[in-house]
Amino acid sequence: YYTSIPGSCNFETQDQEWTTVCGLTQDPGDDFDWYIGNSVVTEQTGPDTDHTPGKGKNFLYVNSSAEKEGNRARIITTKLFPASLGVCRVRFWFWMFASRQTGVLKVYTAEEHGTDILMWSSSRNEENKW
Repeated sequence: YYTSIPGSCNFETQDQEWTTVCGLTQDPGDDFDWYIGNSVVTEQTGPDTDHTPGKGKNFLYVNSSAEKEGNRARIITTKLFPASLGVCRVRFWFWMFASRQTGVLKVYTAEEHGTDILMWSSSRNEENKW
């Protein structure tokens, strides 16, 4: 569900409602999509639990096993955040312990005129942890 912090979401929603509840949208121009799920859905290819303690169990994931190299799955915030220096922060947890086919996770900011600026990226993790 959504919290009072703009853009904050723990994905404890039903089915595909996460896009509305979390203020995110699938990029219509990408190659495949993100889904909400848990360890039961992702079986042996994902983490055993999500990162939150207690009752949290869902997370956002992509299944890249059938994708070709270079294919992208992209989500975008539905609300624009004002430009700032040192005021806006992005915080998230990720799990990328998998096969050699795992790609790169990237975070971009998009300027008003559409220029994407790479802010952060990470390749496959060597440890089975968030």
